[in-house]
Amino acid sequence: MDKILVTGSAGQLGTELTQMLCEVYGPDAIIASDLNQEAAAKFPYCQFAKLDVMDQVSFKDIIIKENVTQVYHLAAILSATAERNPLLAWKLNMDSLLILLELGKELKLDKIFWPSSIAVFGKESPKLLTSQNAVQSPNTVYGISKMAGESWCDYYFQHHNVDVRSIRFPGLIGYKSKPGGGTTDYAVDIFYKAMKGLPFESFLEKDTRLPMMYMPDAINATLKLMQAPKENIKVRSSYNLAAMDFTPEEIFLELKKYYPNFKINYAPDYRQEIAANWPQSIDDQRAQQDWNWLPEYDLAQMTEDILKNLPEWLDKN
Repeated sequence: MDKILVTGSAGQLGTELTQMLCEVYGPDAIIASDLNQEAAAKFPYCQFAKLDVMDQVSFKDIIIKENVTQVYHLAAILSATAERNPLLAWKLNMDSLLILLELGKELKLDKIFWPSSIAVFGKESPKLLTSQNAVQSPNTVYGISKMAGESWCDYYFQHHNVDVRSIRFPGLIGYKSKPGGGTTDYAVDIFYKAMKGLPFESFLEKDTRLPMMYMPDAINATLKLMQAPKENIKVRSSYNLAAMDFTPEEIFLELKKYYPNFKINYAPDYRQEIAANWPQSIDDQRAQQDWNWLPEYDLAQMTEDILKNLPEWLDKN
């Protein structure tokens, strides 16, 4: 039986992915983990373990003790937060991955999932329909760590047959957790402001177009990738992934259809420079070909779904 450990499970992706993994594999098969013990309150439906992913001994102990066969390694410091403490971000993002890859080799883990990002691309990369093998020129610590991490993942597969799989996520939008320090997190916060009748201040310029994805699509893609036969996975660095792309102005206008009095103010900060170097759209043909990836949500469908479900979620939380 599969036994799955999720690191960084209290984050934006981890919160919803852990719940879906429980639905797919059963709660007894899932261990949520986070550095913060208080995160246990988010996971009453499955086992929780406090885990410092920088502690190789503890990491190894939980894998052995719980007979873990797969690890979804989500613990990381995201782009905007990483720029405020670059050395810590590099150390956490890189060292924890290398610790896990070594454990994958030593303990012969069945599979490892590690998320990469569109942040691997930069000012020298094509902006439109950025291809799978486009030049990478990241200008952030987060992007540099993801670029290096992709190479390590490929290395451990090629040299040690560690079955590690990865996706270059665009900006992820979900309503079940608060923004976690990413440059694209404005597209999460804007829904909370609209529903509360508050004006929204965008830290990106109105015409800054970025690739985005609704959380259900991100989770579906992760599961499809991890459930695909090993021989189908042809890219061992990280797969491009796409769903939609939009600007702050476009999501604002979509929300105004529901909240005509909603207001927005543009006050670009240091995150604008980060976003300006990222792709505006992504070519994900390899993911479509290798494991039949297709998104289900566009901007209008995502907005309708969030506004339908967010009030009930806020009442319960």
